Amino acid sequence: MKRKVMLTGDRPTGALHLGHYVGSVVNRLKFQEEYETYFIIADLHTLTTKPDLKSIGTIPSNVREMVLDYLACGINPDKVSIYLQSAIPELFELHLIFSMIVTVARLQRIPSIKDMSIAAGLKEIPYGLLGYPVLMSADILMTKANLVPVGRDNESHIEFARELARRFNHLYKNNFFPIPESVFTDSRPLVGIYGKNKMSKSLNNAIFLNDDENLLEKKIMSMYTDPNRIRADIPGNVEGNPVFIYHSFFNGNHEEVEDLKSRYKKGKVGDVEVKKKLFLALNSFLKPIRDKRSFYEAKKKDYIDEIIFDGTSKARFVANKVVKDVKDLIGLSKTWNGIKYSAEKKFKNEE
Repeated sequence: MKRKVMLTGDRPTGALHLGHYVGSVVNRLKFQEEYETYFIIADLHTLTTKPDLKSIGTIPSNVREMVLDYLACGINPDKVSIYLQSAIPELFELHLIFSMIVTVARLQRIPSIKDMSIAAGLKEIPYGLLGYPVLMSADILMTKANLVPVGRDNESHIEFARELARRFNHLYKNNFFPIPESVFTDSRPLVGIYGKNKMSKSLNNAIFLNDDENLLEKKIMSMYTDPNRIRADIPGNVEGNPVFIYHSFFNGNHEEVEDLKSRYKKGKVGDVEVKKKLFLALNSFLKPIRDKRSFYEAKKKDYIDEIIFDGTSKARFVANKVVKDVKDLIGLSKTWNGIKYSAEKKFKNEE
């Protein structure tokens, strides 16, 4: 029985942090065992908000850093195809074809587009950002993905892809594209070390998977806790407390965690002890990831590039067939095939 196809991936923003691990990587480790999985390195999507030369110049190193972290976490390139979005020219064709059957009014109704524009500090919405859901739909439908992991706040993008697939199938009278389904994860965004926002590289509140022991300890000891607890003998609040949120995620010693919570609520343990035990637990969690990352970094220079090249070659093979079939379905192939047939016949007669 053929396995279902899943598409997931990230914009290449560099090394991954704990928020990425909790929000996506831990689920991807399961997905790679269950589905035919494609990991898209969505560098074209970076251009929707950062098209300047400086931002584009960071993409190559960011790509390699991100893939290193994938491997360090246990993503297996023998089980998934990791590919570079901009290296699939067929995707550009599919995006253009889809853009012809979508209205501006429909795109303007997608709430996240305006939010993305505001977050990027843009005074006006570029054409490429407005069309972001069309390109994302092309990503999904190019691989004929059945499943797409997504946060509930971005589910409207997958609904748009479903709508676009149905519209294409209806217009050209063929159930060519499967209707993709959203896969929701149970995890909520991991709060950053200062407690006010979700973990983010841009907010400088992240613990990265490749942080060494000294940096990790420094970040943990600076973590936000209960602001009302100015002494260790004052009962503290564990709900919404980043230190205890991290203990729950990364400290496998559940008895220790429950003991710390109980004593914290009673004012019988200080923040320093709680943070030191978090450091020990989190360092134990991250050490195998750091070691594995060092192992891959020490391999031959082009190892990461070969993984991306192989995955991109596979994705392009799939994309080439999809776009060829799409052109045949909508009739675009007839014109060129007719011209080519006439020209080849003429050349053959002249010989």
